[in-house]
Amino acid sequence: MRSFLMQTPLRQRLACRLAPRRNVPHQLRANSSSPHKTAEKATQPASTASTGAETAAKATASTSIWMRLGPLTTIATAFGRAQQKRPYVVQTISAMVIFIAADVSAQNIGGAEYDPIRTARTTFIGALFAIPQYRWFHVLARYFNYKSKPLSIAAKVIFNQLTFAVAFPTYFFGMQALLSGESISGTIQRLQDTVPRSWQNSWKVWPAAMTVNLTFVPLEYRALFSGIIAIGWQTYLSWMNRQAELKEHGELDASQEKEVPMAPISAAVAA
Repeated sequence: MRSFLMQTPLRQRLACRLAPRRNVPHQLRANSSSPHKTAEKATQPASTASTGAETAAKATASTSIWMRLGPLTTIATAFGRAQQKRPYVVQTISAMVIFIAADVSAQNIGGAEYDPIRTARTTFIGALFAIPQYRWFHVLARYFNYKSKPLSIAAKVIFNQLTFAVAFPTYFFGMQALLSGESISGTIQRLQDTVPRSWQNSWKVWPAAMTVNLTFVPLEYRALFSGIIAIGWQTYLSWMNRQAELKEHGELDASQEKEVPMAPISAAVAA
């Protein structure tokens, strides 16, 4: 061994001694970093699982109310799928069904002989207004979004009452008069007889209904929810329109003009 060392050059002997020492820091670094990598690999599945659990919990919390209504949930789900494919077609058909039901109810309350032409006229008016009503809820969802949710809801409800609650009766009663053959002066008289009273009575129904609608109902179902309530409300409007027609033709006594049946209003509030 000694003879081997004597024969080996000094540079080679130093290299043999220093080589293991140079590898030691690299080995220490590798050993020190491996626990961290192992810990990171171990925490990644846990963090992924926790994130998935939080997402599932949020989804369950947001849909728990609507997913526990039995047959209503099935109908609402089918409605939502159809609306995603053809929203305007679905809204138009829904409005036509609502206006047909409202006019038939109003004619039954009046006690007169059923008039299918009046129902067709009312259905046509509702079909024309279906898409603007659907887009109106998107307008309300886009604007008046403050940090305080109660303030946002209150602003949307008040804005709706000052605009839509005036525009729709004006459109409804005006179209009813024009399509039934009234002149411009007769249409203006019809609006004067019906719009102020209908807007005044709308404060008894729509602020509370819109508060519930904007707070708890998803955007894609708000028009449907409003339409369900509108069955009772449209019954009342159709009855008012018939009273105005009778007044214009002199067939309505003053006592009957002041008398307002409670059935349409009660149905609107109960809806």
